[in-house]
Order: sequence, then C-alpha cells, then structure tokens
Amino acid sequence: MTVPASMDSIIRDRLRTWPQHPPGLPDHDENGRRGTSGAWLRARPGVAAEADDPILKLPGSNRLRTMPDGLWLGFGGTARDPYVDIFAIEACGTFANFLDKRSRFAPSMHSMLAVCPLRWLLGPTSSFNPTPRWRHIGLLTAPPEAPLTLPVRDIRVMYALLPRLYEGFATSQVPHAHEFFVPVTALIGPESWQQPNLRALIARTSPRANFWGYTGATAA
Repeated sequence: MTVPASMDSIIRDRLRTWPQHPPGLPDHDENGRRGTSGAWLRARPGVAAEADDPILKLPGSNRLRTMPDGLWLGFGGTARDPYVDIFAIEACGTFANFLDKRSRFAPSMHSMLAVCPLRWLLGPTSSFNPTPRWRHIGLLTAPPEAPLTLPVRDIRVMYALLPRLYEGFATSQVPHAHEFFVPVTALIGPESWQQPNLRALIARTSPRANFWGYTGATAA
C-alpha cells in the first residue's frame, strides 16, 4: 500500500507549483543558474498530460528505474565532463513504502544515472519561460538529437511521511547524511514551498551547509 491516490494526486499538483530550483537553496541567481555553467530544473512532476519526464536508473539497467514524486536536477560541470546533483522528494504512505523508496537512495546506489528524454530537453523551461531546457542548462552547444544521460554527483532526498509514521521515525531513528524528513502535511498547503521552516530545511541540503561559515540564506 502506498499513499492513497487522492493524496498522491494532491502532492503532485502541489509540487507542480514549486519553482525550477529547490526553494531555499542559495546557490543560484534569479534565473536559477548555478554559476558560469549549468542550472537547476524541476524534472518531476512535469505537465500532467506528458510522460517524458527524466528518470533515475543504475548503469546498464533497463528495468530498475526510479521516478521520485518530486525531482530537481542541478546540472553542472562542462560539456566534456557534465554531471547532475539531485534533490528528490518522496511521499510515503506506509512504513513498507518508505523502506522501499529509501532503499533506492541508499549510499551504495551513488553510481546512479539521470536520464533526460529528448522531448523533455527540447521542451520549454516552464510555462513562463519558452527557452528550451537544453539551452537553459548551459552544457550543450547545439540542440540534442538523443536523450542525455548524466552521472549523479550528489544526492539529497526529502521524505514526506504521514504524521504518525513521521513522529515514530523522528523519535527513534537516525537519518543518513543525505536524508531529510517532513510530515506530509508540510507539502500539501497551497503555498507550501514558501513556508520559512520548509525553505530553511531545504537550504540545509546544500553541500555548502557542510562548510564553516555557511549562512543558510534562503533565496526565492
């Protein structure tokens, strides 16, 4: 059993209103760019009527694919040595569902790949920005002619748990370094991503948070 269909639908609808970068992360400018090359883009959930959203998979695997409820790709590197950082959100309705999703992001899985379908790359950055995604990420010099598969450099996952499951886990378990937890109610408000507490938690997913002097500034 997973999150009820109605709840799952609500969560996906809410995540579609989130910006193109994980809210609260400071390492981007007003356009979502990450320095001189690369950018954050929301990969999942995409437009409800489309099915060409990026997926995560293991090298050499054509079957074992991971499709998080929410997925942001932080493109970086160069055209010769590209990579992505990922910020994922997984909503879990039961403990078994949580264990299954958690296992997909276990530290041993850090050889993960992100696969960006061709149609997704050629599509507009957002409903407000007609710039093709391939141009926005800043790594390609010409329109792609095939899907883009990139190695995942860094993983951060936020698990949204039903209140009783959240309370039980928070009082008895120790998360891994890449894991963050919220009650599912934090995601389903009409302006969930604008909540200061949620933005502050997501800000802590930045690799900069591991260094002395990090201020945790939360950008829009």
